[in-house]
Amino acid sequence: MTLPVLLEFVLNGLVLGALYVLMALGLSIIFGMIGVINFAHGALFTLGAYMAYQVKDAIGFGGALVVAPVLVGILGMLIEATLLRRLYTEDPLQGLLLTFGLAMILEQGIRIVWGLSPKSFELPAFFATALDLGAFTYSRYRSFVLLCVILLVAGLLLFIEKTPIGTIVRAGSRDPVMVRLLGISLKPVLTLVFGLGVALAAVAGVLSAPLAGVQPAMGVNVGTAAFVVVTIGGLGSFWGAILSGLLVGQVVSLTIYFQPRAAEASMYILMALILLLRPRGLMGERWEKFE
Repeated sequence: MTLPVLLEFVLNGLVLGALYVLMALGLSIIFGMIGVINFAHGALFTLGAYMAYQVKDAIGFGGALVVAPVLVGILGMLIEATLLRRLYTEDPLQGLLLTFGLAMILEQGIRIVWGLSPKSFELPAFFATALDLGAFTYSRYRSFVLLCVILLVAGLLLFIEKTPIGTIVRAGSRDPVMVRLLGISLKPVLTLVFGLGVALAAVAGVLSAPLAGVQPAMGVNVGTAAFVVVTIGGLGSFWGAILSGLLVGQVVSLTIYFQPRAAEASMYILMALILLLRPRGLMGERWEKFE
């Protein structure tokens, strides 16, 4: 293979890693703040793709990219307020089992509403062309995905670091008891955090839909990969999720380039090696459970 082909695989790895970053950040902020491992994350990723498919003809791809994650985020907030909130003081296993059950319900609900057959997700003509970079051309849409993820991560970082709610999120993830002693209620913040986390998964679903198509089980592999990314980066770590997502994306893409049959196993091999050297992940942090 030539250098341009290798470069294309590297860029594809960045795009894949960027999607993993969105999924992992959603999982990471939910776990870091709430202490819940959200097994429904992959199903909400799928729901985001299907909602975008449903509305894109009426409001266009740009509108669907905004509306679908907002709707999924609202659903996530309802799930947190009506179901998860009841389990915060219980055994953490109950929250895990609840989200696992929700994943099954959501996936079967998608099959009932939209059917079993895959859906074709067509892009606007603008994204169907390639960017001409001289001796190298690259997909305009994949470049757009990378740009979107960069902007979203930057926006999320500014929200966490520069806003009053972000300050509460950071403080609450470290010491929720102290936040409560200061007279600040964490309940609406927890609802917002869960909604934001699942909205990030929905954004990843919408961005993935034109690349892989839309089908009921599309979130299974991506959801599993997101858990691998979070484990490698460190549970609850913002920068760990970013670093790990990009690393896993490159490992998978370059394994496809050099040894395609080992691509699916490559991320698990990487996870095993990282955990042997650093059991808490690359940038794992201690966290306090909200009670």
